[in-house]
Amino acid sequence: MVIHRRIRVPESLAASHRTYFGESGQAWITSLPALVDECLDLWNLRLDGTPSNGAVALVIPVLCADDTPAVLKLQPVDDETVGEPAALGSWAGHGAVSLLEADFRTGAMLLERLDATRSLNSVEDHMVALQTLSEILVRLVAVPAPTGLRHLADVAADVLGRAAEARKRLADPSDRRLLDACAASLRDVLEEPGDQLLHWDLHYGNVLASLPSRGGDPWLAIDPKPLRGDPGFDFYPALWNRWDAVVKSGDVTRTVRRRFDLMTEVVGLDRRRAVGWTLGRVLQTVLWNIESGESRPPAIPAAIAQILLNRS
Repeated sequence: MVIHRRIRVPESLAASHRTYFGESGQAWITSLPALVDECLDLWNLRLDGTPSNGAVALVIPVLCADDTPAVLKLQPVDDETVGEPAALGSWAGHGAVSLLEADFRTGAMLLERLDATRSLNSVEDHMVALQTLSEILVRLVAVPAPTGLRHLADVAADVLGRAAEARKRLADPSDRRLLDACAASLRDVLEEPGDQLLHWDLHYGNVLASLPSRGGDPWLAIDPKPLRGDPGFDFYPALWNRWDAVVKSGDVTRTVRRRFDLMTEVVGLDRRRAVGWTLGRVLQTVLWNIESGESRPPAIPAAIAQILLNRS
């Protein structure tokens, strides 16, 4: 553990930053205790519990000067995180966690406190959970994207530009055909990239219960990786998460189609575009795996792609 007079940086967070970010990650970890102190002083906060972390961010329970419970979220500023304060500010607590304060220089954010022990993963019926998630997505994409966010058109062009090289690394002809079909579907919608505010990582674990004192929305999205584009690009995480429920249904094809059809209907999207952008996400995932040394597409994304391609 990295020890400081106020906090201990979890070793799992330090190890993650060393693994994924190298020297710059270690430098950020080293600076983190001082950054915590800076934010506590800046916003007149008091520590109020044990910090938690994911692979990138440190989240610290705090109390504001008026005893309002909140959390301090600290993470490096990079391409994925730079737009988070702007997006949360645009949503203004409607469908997503409220942003109370932000320091754009350091990426530090003061957020309303949610119930970190209850996500949509706790809702036993995965289709009920998906209904809730889809209704949240409707609220999120109804908000105009703030200026300065990455655009889906650029993300899609990058994916297509890398596809030819990745294709060469696939030995199985069926895998190459799948990659080609996903790329063709993405090209089909490339001229319609959209301009709505996307979350980009909207899955069941990234929707938490609000505290009873809040009133209003019982569930709120967290941890966006904001993007400007078509809402169909936000379907994919909810299709593959909780895959155990898909398998337990006894009919993978029918259940994936039920999930996709529910989201398409609730969000009100054109099916062709939704399929194209979802297959674009599948292609992106396949490329990440191939570029990291895998020789075949991951099984779950490949299954989702085959199901959508056979019905589109």
